[in-house]
Amino acid sequence: MTTNFKAMLKDVAQHREEIIERMVNFSLTDTLLFRNPDAVELIEEERKVWDPIVEWAKEKMAVDFKTSESLEVPIENNASLPRLQVFLESLSDKELVAFYEVSKITKSVLLAAAFVKRKVNAEDAFRAAFLEEIWQADKWGHETLADRRRDEIKQELKDVEDFLKD
Repeated sequence: MTTNFKAMLKDVAQHREEIIERMVNFSLTDTLLFRNPDAVELIEEERKVWDPIVEWAKEKMAVDFKTSESLEVPIENNASLPRLQVFLESLSDKELVAFYEVSKITKSVLLAAAFVKRKVNAEDAFRAAFLEEIWQADKWGHETLADRRRDEIKQELKDVEDFLKD
């Protein structure tokens, strides 16, 4: 899949406020905030990989998202939404395009923010976003189609990384 970043830049310029609002609301379901309580080994890996990104967001974006070991969204996370909005409004159109793409791919606005601000690269973002899926594949066995799909997704993240460098 080839992403048309020029068309996306035009869309962001025209619909910037709407995109930011959508991303702010999406943040409440950020993958990095929900931990799997059923697997001790996995939750330790989630903490090791995801907590530094959540902590980076607290420091650099002034947000204070709480994590959860259930499917319930911590009500305290609503307090971070205005600060996330300020962060998103500070991004250039190019950065917002990259942010939007990475958040769609990774299901994480915190990871997308770290990516756009170069706290993590494409490889790190991929590893963090697919941590649970890869952990399960390593434990129960890899499937060719799933591995191929993950390779395509990893390439999409590298394409966004290249777009940001241009």
